[in-house]
Amino acid sequence: MASTASRAPSTVIAPLQTAAWRRASSFIAAAANRLEQWLEAERDQLVLWLPVMLGTGAALWFMLPDPNAWALMAGALTGVMLIALAAGRGGRATRTVSVGCAAMAIGLGLTWSRAERVASPPLARPMIVRFDARVERVDPLPSRELVRLRLAPLAIVENMGRSRAGKLPSLVRVNIATADIPAGLSRGAVVRLGARLMPPPPPSVPGAYDFARVAWFDRLGATGRGFAPITVLSPGDVDQGGLRARLSTHIRERIGGAPGAIAAALATGDQGAIPPDDAEAMRRSGLAHLLSVSGLHITAVVGAVMFVMLRLLALSPWAALHLRLPLMAAGAAALAAIGYTVLTGAEVPTIRSCVAALMVLLAIALGREAMTLRLVASGAVIVLLFWPEALAGPSFQLSFAAITAIVALHEHPRVRAWFAPRDEGRGKWLLRQLAALLMKGIVVEAALSPIALYHFHKAGLYGSLANIVAIPLTTFIIMPLEALALTLDLFGIGAPIWWLVELALQLLLMIAHAVSAVPGAVATLPSMPGGAFALIVIGGLWIALWRTRARWAGVLPLLIGAGWSLMTPPPDLLITGDGRHVALRTEEGNVALLRDRAGDYTRSMLAEASGVDGEPLLLSEQPDARCSRDLCIADRIAGGRRWRIVATRSPYRMSVDELIAACRNADIIISDRRLPRRCTPRWLRLDRPALYRTGGVSITLGSGSVRTVFQPGDRHPWLPMAGRGASNR
Repeated sequence: MASTASRAPSTVIAPLQTAAWRRASSFIAAAANRLEQWLEAERDQLVLWLPVMLGTGAALWFMLPDPNAWALMAGALTGVMLIALAAGRGGRATRTVSVGCAAMAIGLGLTWSRAERVASPPLARPMIVRFDARVERVDPLPSRELVRLRLAPLAIVENMGRSRAGKLPSLVRVNIATADIPAGLSRGAVVRLGARLMPPPPPSVPGAYDFARVAWFDRLGATGRGFAPITVLSPGDVDQGGLRARLSTHIRERIGGAPGAIAAALATGDQGAIPPDDAEAMRRSGLAHLLSVSGLHITAVVGAVMFVMLRLLALSPWAALHLRLPLMAAGAAALAAIGYTVLTGAEVPTIRSCVAALMVLLAIALGREAMTLRLVASGAVIVLLFWPEALAGPSFQLSFAAITAIVALHEHPRVRAWFAPRDEGRGKWLLRQLAALLMKGIVVEAALSPIALYHFHKAGLYGSLANIVAIPLTTFIIMPLEALALTLDLFGIGAPIWWLVELALQLLLMIAHAVSAVPGAVATLPSMPGGAFALIVIGGLWIALWRTRARWAGVLPLLIGAGWSLMTPPPDLLITGDGRHVALRTEEGNVALLRDRAGDYTRSMLAEASGVDGEPLLLSEQPDARCSRDLCIADRIAGGRRWRIVATRSPYRMSVDELIAACRNADIIISDRRLPRRCTPRWLRLDRPALYRTGGVSITLGSGSVRTVFQPGDRHPWLPMAGRGASNR
C-alpha cells in the first residue's frame, strides 16, 4: 500500500508534464512556421540586410575594446552560424541566421584587417623640427588664409625643440600661412620647412570629433603648423597643384566673393574658400549637402552627359538606325562620372556616389529598373568591403540614409501610384511635383536628423522647405549654367553666363541666410547615448527595408531611442583632455567658459557638446562664480544640493596653502597642472595626471554620471598609450 501511494503522485505529474511539453512544442512549432511564412513573404527583401549585417560587424569592432573581444565575438558569430546550419532543416530562417552571422563576422574581420593594413605609428610626442618632405597634396584654404599640405617626411634636418626628436611618421599634415608659401610649391615637390608637430588628437570631450581615429585610417601620423622659411628643393611634377586647383582658381577669378567660392565647390568639391559665415548658414539651413561632391553632383553630370550625347547621336540617321543610343550615352556618362570623380579628388564619398551612378547606368544598359533598394544595398556592400571604417563616419551614414529613405518612399505602392504619370494639365502636374519634392524633403530630414544630432549635436529643422527651392535651383539652373560658362570660356565668351551664375548663387545664399536666421531653425542636443542612436537606426532600417505589416514594429525601438535621447540630461561640466578649457552649464541653460580667451574651434565644440546653439558665456562674468587671474570658484545647484567647482586658469605659480584650502572646500577641482598630493577635494580631482589617463571628461551633477574619452581596457590602435586601460575616475 505504501509503495502504491508513493507512486501515485508521479503517475499524475507525468501526464501533466507530457501535456505541457506538447503544448510548448506545439507553440514553438507554430511560431517557427509563422516565422517561415513571414520570411517567405519577405524573401525579396532579405538581401537588403546583407550590408546591414556587414555594417553591424564593423560597428562591433569599433564598440568592443580589444583583440581578445574581437576574436571572441568573431568566434561566437561563426559558432552560431555553424549551429544554425547543423540544426536547421533547410528552412529560410536558419539560412537567414547563418548568412547574417557570417556577414557580421566578415564585417568585423574586414575592419580589423583594414586597421592593421593602414597601421602607421603616430608621432610619440609633440616636437618642433625642420625637415625635408615630399608634397603629396596641396589644399588651399583661402577663407582662412592658409594652405594645407599633406607631406611624406624624408629626413629631419634640425631639432628646434627642447625634447629629443624621434622618428617622423610616414605622413604628416601641416597648415601654412598663404603668405609663407613659396613659388613652385606643388604636388610632387620636395620642400624643406619647419613645423610644430603633434600626434593626431583624440576627442577633446566625450562625443566630440575623433580626429585620431580618422587620421589612423588616413595613415596620418602627425598634424601641426608649418612656418617660414620654406624652401623648394626640387619642383613638383604637376603645375599649380593639378587640374582641380587650376579649375577652382579659374572659377573664383570669374566670380568673386562667396558666390565664386560656392561655384568652385559645386564644380570641384573645393570648399576652402567659402567664408565661415556663409558655410555656417548653409549648414543651419540644411543646404550644406549641396557643397560636397556627392550623389547630387554625380547625378547632374551623368544626366547632362546622357542628354547631350543622346541629342548628338540622334542627329546621325545611321547611328539612330544601327546603334543602341541609350547604351552609347550611358557609356559616355560612365566615363564622365569617373573623370569627374578623379577631378574632384577621388574622396571616399565621391567614389561611393560614382559607384552608385555606374550601377544605375549598368541597370539602364541591361534594361532593368534603375533605382531600387537592391542597387543601394549593392553600393553599400562595395564601400564596406573596401572601406569598412567609413561606417563610423557621418558621410557614409548621411548619404546612405538619404538615398535609402528616398528609394523606400518611392517603392511604396501608394506613393508610386500617387506620383505615377497621368493625363493632366501642367498646373496639376507642377503641384504634384512640388508635393513630391516636399514629401521627399520631409522624409529625408526625418532620416538624417538623428544622424546629424548624434555626430554634430544639432540639425536644421527647415531643410525640407529650403531644399524645395535650393535643389532645383542648383540642379537645373546653377550647375548647367556653370558647365556652359566653362565651355564658353574655351572661346573667351563665357562672361555673360558667369553673370547669370553669380545671380543664381546669390539667390541660393539669400535662401540659406534667410532660413538659418528663422528662430528655432536649428535643433540642438548634447551627446546622444550610443544605445539610443542604435535603437533609432534599427527602427528606421526595419521600417524602410521590410514590406509587410511587420515593418511597423520598427516604430517601437525608434520611439524608445528618441525618448531616451530627449530624456538624457545635458552635461553640467565639460573638461577638455588637457585641462585648459572648462565649460560649466549655467542656471539659464547656457554654458560659461573658464578662460576668457579660447579659440573659435574650442568655443564652438564646447557649445555643441553642451547642446547649446549660440555663443558661450564667460565664467568670470557669472554671478555664481568668483574668478581671479589664477583661479575660478563656481557654485552650481543640481540634484538637490550645492556643488562647488574650482579650476585653475593660468600657468603661474600659486600659493600652496591657498590651493590646498581651495581643494578642501571643493567638490571638484580641475587643473592643467599637477596638483599637490595634499589637495583632496570631496569628490573628483581632475589634474594633469588624471586627465592624461582619462582624456576629456563630461559630468552630469544631478546623477553623478562621469563619462571619459578613454574607456577602461580600450585597445584600439589609434589611442595613445595613456588612454589604454584608463579608468573613469
